[in-house]
Amino acid sequence: MLSALAAVFCLAGTLYLVLAALAVRRFKLLAPKVSAAKPAATLLKPLHGAEPELYENLLSFCDQDYPVFQLVFGLREADDPAAETVRRVMADRPHADISLVIDGRVHGSNLKVSNLENALAAAKYDLLVISDSDMRVTPGYLSEVASPFDDARVGLVTCLYRGRCTGGLWSRLGTLFINHGFLPSALIGWALAPGDACFGATMALRRQTLERIGGFAAFRDKLADDYALGAAVKALGLELALSAHLPDTLVAEADLSALFRHELRWARTIRSLAPVGYAASLVTQPVILAALFMLLSGFTLTSAWVFGIAFFFRLAMVGFIDRALGSLPTPLWLVPFRDLLSFMVFVASFCGNRIDWRDQRFRLAEDGSLVVNGDT
Repeated sequence: MLSALAAVFCLAGTLYLVLAALAVRRFKLLAPKVSAAKPAATLLKPLHGAEPELYENLLSFCDQDYPVFQLVFGLREADDPAAETVRRVMADRPHADISLVIDGRVHGSNLKVSNLENALAAAKYDLLVISDSDMRVTPGYLSEVASPFDDARVGLVTCLYRGRCTGGLWSRLGTLFINHGFLPSALIGWALAPGDACFGATMALRRQTLERIGGFAAFRDKLADDYALGAAVKALGLELALSAHLPDTLVAEADLSALFRHELRWARTIRSLAPVGYAASLVTQPVILAALFMLLSGFTLTSAWVFGIAFFFRLAMVGFIDRALGSLPTPLWLVPFRDLLSFMVFVASFCGNRIDWRDQRFRLAEDGSLVVNGDT
């Protein structure tokens, strides 16, 4: 019975690989929509630490082809090395409207949201665009993100993202997860349930919408603040829109431990939000399922064929998505290691509720909130 189930799930997973590759290609073929109306916007960007290529990332947000916009960078500590990077950006873009807010007040356990809450006081404009510090965008980013607000029914605009390797084995494995794991699954999820997800890479909304959902204070203790914010906007009867813009996220994991902790945090977050759907996501790992089928069936010829088919489609999917994204070809020998690591993260995600984030340890409560210094 177990052998038959593994075979069925493996074949379903192989079909998923085909759909995933086609979903990425279809998304990349979407033409960007830019309207004539470009409301003044404030870009809010919480910062912490000297991340790799932070200067280049911040410059990309300064160099927007957009008439009126402001950048607000938020920090908790004056001696944070990111402050010097922001000052360098300000010196190199003297005509840009840039504010640096350094405020040590802590509101709740989610320090990113606390940072945003402090920085909001410096925001001048009604359209607020929140983005992570490891994102890099093209000059048309802000125009594309603002465009869906032409429709009064849209309450929030979000973006997906693709990984860009900064070098090294662990960075490559992390990029492989984002581009060939997270991105296609998110696109399929959006196709099945449009407007049912919000991604922290970009969250744009009107100031009055933020005020109606209780401001940033409502998300002070939420690990998945992006998901919670999107759900709160939907609860107002407004729609969530997915922009066609695909920023790059710089993947710079220093070692296996850092990569594993990062992905485990993601996995436990998703598990807490949608436990049944997350458990079912095992079907997206057909090569692992095929290996289990071989083991349970006693390495029969049929199981070997199933494994070979699953492995072939997995490699084909990786190459297809690389071409669709315009990325450098992924070394195919990395794919089995990536699949094994993904399975290990999946199993570990059910073995506790501890979250390591920004040099702090938390426990993830049943309601998705963060408990500082959690040990279980």
